[in-house]
Amino acid sequence: MARRTVVLCSLVALLAGSGCAAIQRSDAMDTERLLAASGFRMQLADTSERMAQVNAMPQRKLTPVPQGSENRFVYADATYCKCMYVGTEEAFDRYQKLSTQQQIAQDQEAAAMNWGAWGPWY
Repeated sequence: MARRTVVLCSLVALLAGSGCAAIQRSDAMDTERLLAASGFRMQLADTSERMAQVNAMPQRKLTPVPQGSENRFVYADATYCKCMYVGTEEAFDRYQKLSTQQQIAQDQEAAAMNWGAWGPWY
């Protein structure tokens, strides 16, 4: 009986983990689409040296990197695209604007949903 419980718990943990991974991949893809639409350039980690640099960066997070008197913004993804997105301050500003617009659209879509179909709220 104990073995069956361990197997069942392991299976549940595996399914939950794979669901989380799918959500993370989807979120990464959405972010990368917004970055590209904002003017960020994708650079593949197509050599071991580049892959090491991508791995060394904070993952799936926009990071400012000083370059001369300006900042470049870098988004590294060693897991899914195995690439780095690099953009200027202007591209970063466009990304923030597009991201905000997307969030507002999603919020409006949720607000417009027919919540009455779910029955009474308690």
